[in-house]
Amino acid sequence: MKERTRAHVWKAGLIAALLPLAAGSATQGSVPSSGTIARAAAETDLPPALSLPAPAHSLDIARFEAIAEALVANGRIPGLAMAIVKDGRILSARGYGITDTRAPEPVDAHTVFRLASLSKSFAGTMTGILVNDGMLRWDSHLTDYVPSFRMSMPDAAQRITVADILSHRMGLTHNAFDRDLEGNANYHDLTLRMANAPMTCAPGDCYAYQNVAFSLIGDIVFATTGQFYSEAVARRIFKPLGMNDASYGLEGIEASARWARPHVRGRGGWVSLTPKPTYYRVAPAAGVNASISDMAQWLLAHTGHRPEVLPAPLLATLHAPVVATPSEIRGASWRRTRLTTAGYALGWRAYNYSGHQVVFHGGAVQGYRGAMALLPEQDLGVVILWNSESALPGGLLPTILDNALGMSDGQWLDDETLDGSEDVLYAERNVAPSGASASASKASPP
Repeated sequence: MKERTRAHVWKAGLIAALLPLAAGSATQGSVPSSGTIARAAAETDLPPALSLPAPAHSLDIARFEAIAEALVANGRIPGLAMAIVKDGRILSARGYGITDTRAPEPVDAHTVFRLASLSKSFAGTMTGILVNDGMLRWDSHLTDYVPSFRMSMPDAAQRITVADILSHRMGLTHNAFDRDLEGNANYHDLTLRMANAPMTCAPGDCYAYQNVAFSLIGDIVFATTGQFYSEAVARRIFKPLGMNDASYGLEGIEASARWARPHVRGRGGWVSLTPKPTYYRVAPAAGVNASISDMAQWLLAHTGHRPEVLPAPLLATLHAPVVATPSEIRGASWRRTRLTTAGYALGWRAYNYSGHQVVFHGGAVQGYRGAMALLPEQDLGVVILWNSESALPGGLLPTILDNALGMSDGQWLDDETLDGSEDVLYAERNVAPSGASASASKASPP
C-alpha cells in the first residue's frame, strides 16, 4: 500500500509538472446601425476579451499527439482525430485509434466523423457568404422567405431575423421539439407546431439553444439561392476550401471511403452502432460529416487564411458575441476556471478565456463528440473529434489553449485518463513525426 501511495504521489507531481506543457461581412454597411446585430450586441453587456501580449511560447505538438495516443490506448476510447493549425500552417492533422470495435481499421486524416452541432458554424458561415454577396441581410426577416411561419406570440414570427435564428434568440424554450425530433417527428411538421409552442420572450430578447428552430436558416438559404441547403454549402464552402471528404446526412457518411462508427458503452466495453438519422434531419444544426483533414481546412479559413472564400470582415462578424450565455461558464472545470464571460455569436460561441478571446463550438450526438476552438491573437485553431460518448478527451482542447497562452496551472485531463500511461505521455521515446497521418495508430477493441 505504501508503495502504491508513493507511486501515486510521484505520478501526481509529474502530471502537475508536465501537463501544463501539454496543455461582419464585406457588405456590413448594408446592415443599419439600428439593425438586429448592433442592437443585440449593445444589450449583451459582454466585455471584450483583453488584448494581452501574446507569450513567446511554442506549441508542444508532439506532446499533444502523445496525449491523443494515450486516450485511445487500451480501449479507453475507440478512435479520435485532432487537427492543430497556426499561422496559416497545419501543424498536425492525424487520426488515432480505430473506426469500429467490431471491424477495426485505423483512424487516419481522411476518416469521416459526424460533426453534430459543430455543423452550426457552417450554417452561420453559409448565411454570411450570402450576406457578403448582397443576397441577404442579417436583419432580413424569416417570414419574407417562409411566409407561412407562425408563432404563438402576436407578431413574433414577423419579428424574427436571420441573426436571431443563428444566435438562438427566437424566444422559444430551450431545445424546443428536440424530444419530438428524437421520436422521429418530421422537421417540417415541427416547424408548423411552433405556431402553438410556448415562448419565454419576444424574438431577439433572450437566448435559448435550438436545433429544430435553428434549422429554419436552411429554408432561408433555399429560398434565397434556389438550391437545397446541403448543395449550397457544398458549392460555396466544401468545394472551394478543398474539404473533399465532407458531406451531409446519413447517406453522406455511409458513402464515405472510410468513416468512424459511433460507439456507446456496453457490458463488454465499447459497442459500435449504426448512426441514428434523427439529427441529420436538421441539417443546418447537425448535418455535417467531415474528416480531420477537412476540419484543418475549416480552421485555416476561420483563422483568416482563405480570404477569397471567407473575407476578414465577414469572419469578424461571425465570431462576435451577439447574446450573453452565462450558463456556459458552468460545467467542466476548465470552464469554471478559465471563462469569465460567454456569449453566442452567429453559429459560434464566443468566450473570454482568462482575458483572451476564444471562439468555440462543441457537438454531441449518440456515439460522437467533438470540440473546436479558435484563438485569434495566436492565429491558432484546434479541433478534436471522437467516435464515442466518452468525456475523457474533453480536457485536451483547454490543455492546448493553456499551452498556447503560457498558462501553467490547469490540469484538465482526468487522472483516470493518465493512470498507467506515464510511459506513453512522458517517457522519452520515439514517436510518430508530428503532424503525420497516423494510419498505423494502434488500438485494440475491448
